[in-house]
Amino acid sequence: MQKYYRIGQIVPSSNTTMETEIPAMLTTRQSIRPERFTFHSSRMRMKKVVKEELAAMDAESDRCAVELSDARVDVLGYACLVAIMAMGLGYHRQSEKRLTGRTQENGANIPVVTSAGALIEGLTVMNARKIAVVAPYMKPLTELVVDYIREEGFEVMDWRALEIPDNLDVARHDPENLPAIVQTLDLTDVDVIVLSACVQMPSLPVIAKVEAMTGKPVLTAAVATTYCMLKSLGLEAVVPGAGALLSGAY
Repeated sequence: MQKYYRIGQIVPSSNTTMETEIPAMLTTRQSIRPERFTFHSSRMRMKKVVKEELAAMDAESDRCAVELSDARVDVLGYACLVAIMAMGLGYHRQSEKRLTGRTQENGANIPVVTSAGALIEGLTVMNARKIAVVAPYMKPLTELVVDYIREEGFEVMDWRALEIPDNLDVARHDPENLPAIVQTLDLTDVDVIVLSACVQMPSLPVIAKVEAMTGKPVLTAAVATTYCMLKSLGLEAVVPGAGALLSGAY
């Protein structure tokens, strides 16, 4: 009998990509491993990627964690990197602990992965020291993300802010534009390219292309979240075509 795992996601109401890329990766994994997955979401209201809306949205995450724990999901992912990072340095640890507590109060004990914490974990696993970052946010929010990553011990050597304020427009950004954007970065001595520091900006279709073009390993927030979800379930973190972190090399 095949083992099914329930993947829960706390998702901004205007997010469409996280419920596309994570299922795509885990469905692809099913071609090489026996485990099967189902996908379940609860939503927090957010339309504009600005600090005020992000803070209001984060306040709804407790409700979402309780709702998903009603379904007894096996892992719970908080699918908004910038919402966590906008709440203060190191906030992913506080969020993960609090949301796990909400599931415990509801009679479950569900591991919680935040995309912000997963990005930090992914970079750590890849032994990254110097990185380059592409993000869709306005410059002030991108600077906040860069500062957050730097506080976790990484050198951000270069970065690009695409300055897309509307979250639906972020999802509409053509991933085929990303290789040209990466070519504008100074990749000297860079260990890892963070191709999308945002779970809403699509990037999965071009990860392999950018790795081949640059000769550098590529990580995205969605890939890192998938990695941490699989590890929290005690499963092998391998997905074909999803970049270095999910190649099985780590």
